[in-house]
Amino acid sequence: MKWFVLDYLGVFCSLFLAASAVAEEPLSFRASIAPLLLDRCVPCHSARKAAGGYRADTYDELLKAGKSGATPIAPPASPEEVFEDQSSELLRRLVSDDPVERMPADADPLPPGEIDLIRRWIREGAKFDGSKSSELLAFVTPPKTFADPPANYPATLPLTSVAFNPQGNEVYVGGYHEVTVWNMEGALIRRIKNIGQRAYRLRLSPDGTILAVACGEPGRYGEVRLIDLASGEVRSVLARSTDVALDLAFRPGAAEIAVASADHLIRIVNYQTQETVRQLASHADWVTAIAWNDDGTRLASASRDKSAKLFDATSGELLVNYQGHGAAVRGVIFLPGGTELMTSSTAGNVHRWKAADGARTAEIRLGGEGYQLIRGEGFAIVPTADRRVLRIEFADNSVSKAFEGHQDWVLSAALSPDQSRLVSGGFDGEVRLWSIAEGASLGHWLAKP
Repeated sequence: MKWFVLDYLGVFCSLFLAASAVAEEPLSFRASIAPLLLDRCVPCHSARKAAGGYRADTYDELLKAGKSGATPIAPPASPEEVFEDQSSELLRRLVSDDPVERMPADADPLPPGEIDLIRRWIREGAKFDGSKSSELLAFVTPPKTFADPPANYPATLPLTSVAFNPQGNEVYVGGYHEVTVWNMEGALIRRIKNIGQRAYRLRLSPDGTILAVACGEPGRYGEVRLIDLASGEVRSVLARSTDVALDLAFRPGAAEIAVASADHLIRIVNYQTQETVRQLASHADWVTAIAWNDDGTRLASASRDKSAKLFDATSGELLVNYQGHGAAVRGVIFLPGGTELMTSSTAGNVHRWKAADGARTAEIRLGGEGYQLIRGEGFAIVPTADRRVLRIEFADNSVSKAFEGHQDWVLSAALSPDQSRLVSGGFDGEVRLWSIAEGASLGHWLAKP
């Protein structure tokens, strides 16, 4: 789909340097070997695609033989034992001159430095230094430190995330491995780096000191990075997954974040202890949006599986499964009081329905696919694929204003803290500011450093 299959500008650096660690210090599987396997081996040797019956996506699976029955990892029994590459099937395949046997298949051979790392790790005993040997390597590896983004972008990026700063006088925009910060005149004033490849949702913490970024690289990793707004530094990395994090929401009255991910899961994480409190696996496809009710007792989700779901936040019990759209659901919010919800969909509508039983109470036509929903005081905001941002009144379900001026799909929007202004982001990289009261444009620019 156009909104998600974006121009990722992907030029990736090599993950590893040649073995240069101090000889007497054993290599760390977590830091040196797991990232290498994740990049080079897991794409063909995982639970989803176990070529040759062999998996390399966890440490435990790495040690199990594939269909050939050959031992994949065979460390020497003692320091005196002569080490041979041929003893370990994994290493033998990596160094083989036979193009049919050599791994990775249909790819260039691993650089000698990377093979040396694996050889040295096996020779040193092939030890595991993570916390759980059955855990996916994507979660065993340390959080990445990303290289700086390009000084100047060769092209604009689709703007899947925008937000105001706590004072309402700056705009945050998701960029390429960064969040760019702009003043109200459209001048770039700051760049917050070390972010996942693309940012899909930006949220401020309740106290306004942290910027939470749901980000990742499609099909490879997802996570939430908490940014200290005073320093611009990454404070912590939460809710790591094997696909991008698409949305997040701070739980009222608790130090928790709910995270919606493209791996079909919802994770509730304590952002102080960094522990996962609960994981919900009720959806069959991307979880595209997440929302808490006002007292944090209920959690709602939207998904590409054509459903929206309502959960008890304490027990995780599924309370309502709403399937009225018959299309992918992109946004979800609770109305004040929490007795009703609104959801937006690719069918070009917004539905209003009861939390008690999922009964639909209203349908609002949008004129184009609807994306994330933003709740204001007495109204909702929804960006659409027909190049407009719409304001929907809770009182009578009417579209009271259409903010027009974008030349492409509008993918994201956010309200200023005082709700006097609106910012929106387009597929073509354009940011627009609006007056909520008049619906008038206050300025626009391309978010392209």
